[in-house]
Formats: sequence, C-alpha cells, structure tokens
Amino acid sequence: MVNPGQLGAAPCHGQMLQPGPAVQGRRHLLQRHRLHRLEGRAPQRRSSRADRTHAPIPAHGRLGPGLASVARGRFPMTALPQPRQGAARMLLAFVRAYPGRTSLALLALIVAGVLDGLGLSLLLSMLNLATGATEDPSMPEQMALEIVQSLGLEPTTVSLLVLGVIMIAFKAMIVLLANRQVGYTVAHVATDLRLRLIQAVMNSRWRYYLAQPVGRLSNAVATEAHRASEGFFHGAVMATQTISALIYAALALLISWQASLIALIFGGALLGILHFLVRIAGRAGRDQTGLLKSLLSVMTDQLGAVKPLKAMAREQHVDRLMSSQTRDLKKALKSQVIAKAGLTALQEPLLAILVGVGFFFFLVQMNLPMGTVMVMIFLIARSVNHLAKAQRAWQHMAVSESAYWSLRETIEEAEGEREPPRGHLPPSLERGIRFDKVSFSYGDKPVIDQISLEIPAGQLTVLSGPSGSGKTTLIDLVAGLLHAQSGQILVDDQPLDDLDHHRWRRLIGYVPQDALLVNDTVLHNLTLGEPGLGEDDALEALDLADARDFVEALPQGLHTLLGERGGRLSGGQRQRLAIARALIHKPRLLILDEATSNLDAESESAIISTIEDLKGRLTLLAVSHDEGLVRAADQVIRIRDGLRVEGDAE
Repeated sequence: MVNPGQLGAAPCHGQMLQPGPAVQGRRHLLQRHRLHRLEGRAPQRRSSRADRTHAPIPAHGRLGPGLASVARGRFPMTALPQPRQGAARMLLAFVRAYPGRTSLALLALIVAGVLDGLGLSLLLSMLNLATGATEDPSMPEQMALEIVQSLGLEPTTVSLLVLGVIMIAFKAMIVLLANRQVGYTVAHVATDLRLRLIQAVMNSRWRYYLAQPVGRLSNAVATEAHRASEGFFHGAVMATQTISALIYAALALLISWQASLIALIFGGALLGILHFLVRIAGRAGRDQTGLLKSLLSVMTDQLGAVKPLKAMAREQHVDRLMSSQTRDLKKALKSQVIAKAGLTALQEPLLAILVGVGFFFFLVQMNLPMGTVMVMIFLIARSVNHLAKAQRAWQHMAVSESAYWSLRETIEEAEGEREPPRGHLPPSLERGIRFDKVSFSYGDKPVIDQISLEIPAGQLTVLSGPSGSGKTTLIDLVAGLLHAQSGQILVDDQPLDDLDHHRWRRLIGYVPQDALLVNDTVLHNLTLGEPGLGEDDALEALDLADARDFVEALPQGLHTLLGERGGRLSGGQRQRLAIARALIHKPRLLILDEATSNLDAESESAIISTIEDLKGRLTLLAVSHDEGLVRAADQVIRIRDGLRVEGDAE
C-alpha cells in the first residue's frame, strides 16, 4: 500500500498503489474515537527518547488533518493484552463504539415490541368480544381496554380492530427506523475498521511494513472488515428477535404465569439442545478466517509471478501450493453450511413438538378454556420462534466474530509498530549531505559498516556496486526510512535526527525502478490527488522531465486514462512520468533508484539527458550500474559489502 504523496516523496514497497484524496479531519476523528471504543483502548504514554531515536521509519505522505494528527502523535496508542475472544465480547465492543446509534435502535425496538404486544392484546379483546367469551379479561386485555377507554372510545369489535391494526402498523414503522440505524452502523463498522487498518499500516515503521504480506493486508481490508460488520448486523438481528420473544413471553405470563413458565422452560431447553450447532459454525468460521488470510497471501505472491511461471510451463506449481489450503477451506465452508442448515431444519420440528405438547397440557391437564389455550399457544409459539431466530443470528455472529478478532489483531500489531515523531528543526539542503562513520545492520547481519561519504548539493552522485552491497540501505538512511545505529548523517551540518522527518521527506522526490502507475488520468498519476497541485504544476513538472510533448500528443492530454499499470505507454514514457511525479512538488533532493535499468538503450539515453539537465537545479542521488549515468555523474561512490571501496571517479 502506498500513501498518496509517498511516491513522489520517498521509496515505496510492494505493488499496491492506493491513490486518491486524503481522509478529512472531523469525520476521521469521529471514526478514530469510535474505534478506540471498539477496541477498548486507553491513552498511551509518549514514546521514550530511545524509542524515538532508534526506531526505523516508514514514509508517510500527506495524510489529511485527521491522519496527520495521528502521525504527529496527537492520538498516542498502546497495545492491548489479547482479549478473550467471543461473539458476546465482539457485540459488546460494537455497542461501546457506537453507543448513540445502538441505544436509539434498541429503544426503537423496545417501543416497537410494546406496541406489537398492545396491538395483539387489542385483537385478542376483539376476538373475545366477537365470540361472546364470558371469562374475565386477562391483564393484557385489561390494559388494552383501558387504552381504548382513555381515548374516549367504546370497546367495540370495529374500534378494537382499527386500533390494533394502527398499533401494529406504527410498530412496523418504528422497526424500519431501527433497521435504518442498524444499516448505517453496519456501514460505519466496515468503513472505520478499514480506515483504521490503512492508517495504522501507513503510520507504521518501514521495517515492519516491508515484512507484511500484501495479501494479508488486502484480505483484512476487503474480507475481514466486511465479515466483522456482518457480525454487528447479526447482533442487531439477535437483539430484535430477543426483544420480540420477551414481549410475547411477558404477555403469555400475564395470562397464565404457571402454564407459560413451564412451556417457556421446555422451549428453551429444546433450543439449548441445538447449541452444539452454533459451536460447530463458530469453529468453521475461525478456520475460514485463518485459511483465507493464508490463501490470499500466497495467491497475491503467485499472481505477481505468473508471467515467468507460464513462460517456464510451471503453472502446476501454483496449483500444488494452493490446493491443500483450498481443500481445507472447502471443508470449513461445508461444516458451516451443514451447521446452519441443521439448526434451521431441527428448530422447526422441535417447535411443532412444543405446540402439540403445550396444546395437550393446557387443554387437558390444566382445563383452560379453548380461547385462552389458543392465545397461549400463539404467544408461546411466537416467543419460542423468535428465540429460534435469535439463536440462528447468534450462529451467524459466531461465524463472523473470528474475522473481527483477526482484523483487530492486525490493527493492534500495526499500531504497536507505529513510527514515533522525530525531530523538530526545519530542514534545508543548500550545502549537502554527509555520512560520518555510519553503520547499520539487519539483526546480526551488518549492511553498512563505518561508511563516510559526502553528497554535494546541486550535483549528481551515483552509488554503484554489486547487488546486496548496501546501496539501497544508504538511500533508505538518507530518506529517514531507516536510522543509523552508529555514526551520524548530517544535512547542511545539521544531524538528520534533529530535523522534522516529515518535512524532510517533503523535500525528497523518489523515482523507483518500476514506474508505479494506476489506471487513472495522467494528471492524477502526477498529483496523486493532492489538493494543492493542479494542471500548471503538472505541466511544469512534465517540462522538467522532458515529457510534455508526448503527453500533449495523447488523445485527451493530461486527462488521458493510462490503463492498468500505465499499459498504454512505453517503458521510457512511464519512467518520464515517474520523474515528473517526483518533481511536481518541487523537491530539493531527487533519488533515482535504478531508474534506467529496465529501459532500452534509446530510452536510457534520453532519460540520462533529462537527468543531466536537472543538475544544478537540485541535488541528485542515483543508484545505478549504467555506464551512461556513471559517465554523467559529478561523483561516483563505489560500495561493496557495506564499505566504500573507491572514491570519486570520472
């Protein structure tokens, strides 16, 4: 994933380019506070000076007011102890994250349930009145009749029927309002989780980001966030059905509490017998979450290498690699489907048994009147039926909750690797950059060893040497993506550690080996949607990159769509656009990371000519083996095994 603004500011990793405008202030802050509640987070102390000094750093571009506040440490975070997972804890986290919407929906459901009960009581009174029943009215009927009389109406069949229908219709409108709130909240859950993950990854340390499989992050954004929001939806369904069940049970208890209590206990026991199917579905959901995460990580890697695999007739390698996990995923899905279907299929006959036994018990054993028995059976059957639906919703929650916990774990892991803010001095680049006995290692493997060198301002410096010699690490150190473990890096005689790193990176333009372009217009590929950049800036950058002529020759000029990965352009044209993108925000340092290595001789010569024209206007630092670029350099620094082995040349 690459932040808007990053491609023109510092080195990037991976192939996932996410262009577009930054998320704006207040909406993001609301989303962030919701997610703090969603995860139960407490404020974190600021990083120690040691943490701020020795932690490696990723590049983050312009994040917008909300995200930039986080990047500056305005909202510090801490890692949570691993919670005990479960559907109930997930639902509680959602309620805490969205208390307003959840409370409104819950209140609406309670009012709707009461109206439903009163409407049924009115219809029951109407039925008794129409049939000439002589029994004393039950408590629900008495309440309904009192409501009719308080309205100044005579309790007739017509008045009771009309009022009953009105209440039930009003109940339906309130349920619609509650469902509307639930729908909005479901969308917020998915959106907030996705934004939280993207923000956490983009603000993480560079070394952490390098270690993350792109497929895992893609799965979290696309699949796990959606499944987590489904968990909230099914939790809302469960609450709706439970409230309705309680209303019907309360009405039944008011008519005959002894008979209703026995029937409800019997019905609850029957549903409890089926709870093992809920556990089976939950296990299947957890298996699916783990398998999808692994499968998509492998698939992303393999699809990125599909051309050489096909060229060497080794497609079967992918099939062998993925077939085992795919079969395991099939088994998990099969278990989930069987558990869901089994729960639905077994609930219906058990409900029929409850109705039959209840009818016999009320009518024969308790000698209740037929009218009362019919009403009791109706109310208890409805109550148990709603409980059955609540159980099915709980089963769906059990399937979805593993995705929520997996996504939360990924977010917490990325937030635990958050890059601390560094430096405070405003950067400048007028004299040059100097390495003074700088060393860096990955674990126990030294990459840069006591190296000293100077990169004069306004000149072209080329780093040359075999692969793995430490050239890219030097670039990462200059950009502040990595931090020297000993020695010092000085910019205009100021320690790089003392400079505001974000502002320093805004002075850097970066051109990678592969020009990463998206299927959008030329203008958007140059500006990356940054609000302060427009067509004039794009044309000026294109002039500097000697790319204006071919862009203006395109069918719609700056507004021409480039196709997937810029497929409508030649390699040289794509690289010129990458140079223009790096220059559009007027950097002071241009880094070229093997920028000419994939070009043909003619395109390479043209790009080198463009680079020579930029000398004197800004500082250029290139990693290259190309003899043409080496000849054009003001200074060539040879690197081998992390050491400078040769000074200036040519």
